[in-house]
Amino acid sequence: MSDRYSRQIVIDEIGQEGQSKLNDAKVLVVGAGGLGSPALMYLAGAGVGNIGIIDADCVSESNLNRQVIHNVDNIGKNKALSAGEGVLRLNDKINVTTYPIYLTKENAADIISKYDFVLDCVDNFEGKFLINDECVRLKKPFCHAGVIRFNGQVLTYVPGRGPCYRCIFEDIPKEGDIPDNAKVGVIGAATGIVGSVQAMEAIKYILGTGNLLTGKMFIIDALTMDVRIAKFGKSNPECGACGNMLWL
Repeated sequence: MSDRYSRQIVIDEIGQEGQSKLNDAKVLVVGAGGLGSPALMYLAGAGVGNIGIIDADCVSESNLNRQVIHNVDNIGKNKALSAGEGVLRLNDKINVTTYPIYLTKENAADIISKYDFVLDCVDNFEGKFLINDECVRLKKPFCHAGVIRFNGQVLTYVPGRGPCYRCIFEDIPKEGDIPDNAKVGVIGAATGIVGSVQAMEAIKYILGTGNLLTGKMFIIDALTMDVRIAKFGKSNPECGACGNMLWL
């Protein structure tokens, strides 16, 4: 095994066997922005062997305070393609598949079905609910996250092990009910923290070790550095996504 991974192979919970699991794993990152940037870098650095990146947007100058996988030379370039280049600059021994398109109801099942774990790194509620619903239907684990201003949250869904995103938030908020980052702002370091937690959740799931954020949500206020875990317990039997699953 490459010396590249020597510092993590010596960890008891990883070792050569765990590194092989990482090398064989397939992780899809939906959104190559503030959350996707750190998540992608740490997945690639850990040696996750097959990474998918989906994003239809193009890099803009306003992205660069937080979307650190991109740089000034890639302004105007599609984010999935730009992020793919960034990942391979860090680790050219892994496989990267880029999707310079939007994730839609028409293509979500075909794309998501190819992967072992999905990271929800999008910044819109339509995308978050779509990822949730398709992952639930396909019985695929995924990690949700969101950041606004200094605040972030992370929740992991594994089939049969706690509530999904829709169990907790139920329906897409009406336009204007929740302010977006363009209006209230976001600090890049907060997205770095939260995106890194998402990468850690994916790595733990692949390795089969540690405690995942299933049935609970990691919440951080980076302004005060207050961190708490909100516990939700079981799935909602009336959930529109997972409420009819056999394990409820």
